[in-house]
Amino acid sequence: MIFKSLISKEENKMKKFNLILLSILGIFAFTSCDEGEVGPVASSDPGSPEITAPESGQNYVLTEEQADDTLMTIEWTTPDYGFPSAPEFIIQMDSAGNDFSDPMELGSVQDNSYSLTVGGMNGILLGADFPGGEEVGMDVRVQASLSDSMETQVSEAISLAFTPYSTCNFCPAIYVPGGYQGWDPATAPALNTVSGKDVYEGYVNIADANSEFKFTAERNWANGDWGTSGTEGELESPGNNIVAEEAGYYKINVDINNMSYELLNTQWGIIGDATANGWDSDQDMTYDSETQVWTITADLTVGEMKFRANDAWNLDYGDDEGDGTLEQGGGNIPVDQAGNYTITLDLSEAPYSYELNQN
Repeated sequence: MIFKSLISKEENKMKKFNLILLSILGIFAFTSCDEGEVGPVASSDPGSPEITAPESGQNYVLTEEQADDTLMTIEWTTPDYGFPSAPEFIIQMDSAGNDFSDPMELGSVQDNSYSLTVGGMNGILLGADFPGGEEVGMDVRVQASLSDSMETQVSEAISLAFTPYSTCNFCPAIYVPGGYQGWDPATAPALNTVSGKDVYEGYVNIADANSEFKFTAERNWANGDWGTSGTEGELESPGNNIVAEEAGYYKINVDINNMSYELLNTQWGIIGDATANGWDSDQDMTYDSETQVWTITADLTVGEMKFRANDAWNLDYGDDEGDGTLEQGGGNIPVDQAGNYTITLDLSEAPYSYELNQN
């Protein structure tokens, strides 16, 4: 009996050993099969995304009243990578004919569409220094990227045209506090821009010679200011006071990007075949510091005229649209009826304007 019991115990041990051995072999077999399986293989030629909307050649005129409306939805197809995939799509835009040498990114998504509002596109165009009111041609394309190890697929570009609108009157602004006005940013004249790219322009009347001034980012001293580095025309922050050596009515240009400024002392007049001196020489206007405008009372004949600074054509203003708003180098201003006129030139704030009032 003892002998049988010993045999039984030995048999149980062998059974357990066999079960363990079978389990280990099963694990190896499963692992071997799993390692042998081949996952999805990406196509070597997935093709490029194709823009299906909008159609190439579309022309969009943007208006401030529709700023919150959807301007357009760009749609495209997905490349065929040979298996279900979700590549990243990047929508790019560049000036027409620029061959995307300096593209701007409109957005990045994993969907097959991307929408832009009127105001959003307007901000993009103004931010890229395209002026309001002028049509600009742009090329748009879509890039598809699945992984760093795979080639980026690029769609054919479509060509679109946009006419952006100017946002507010030449904003944002910087300010010109100085000794000529009590060093008070809160009441200082503004220099304005339409580009949104930290390039500013405006006119400031400085009544006394050797007056000093600086530029501020806000109507206070707390948020930064700029002065001269010690080299004429060069800015630094905070910098030294800038000196206007002569009294006068200054056109001031400031480029914060390049940390530079320009001062031009101006005297304004009218010129044209509608004026007494024709196109040969100006008739000088007079500045009124109370009303902050230039005026002249003069006899005009039927013809055309413009406003010109410093008896030269380096700086002049005309009216392209006939709306009383001035553009630098703009079109001649028509005078349809002969008579005695009071003529006003207002450069105190942008947009610059004028009036012809017959007496």
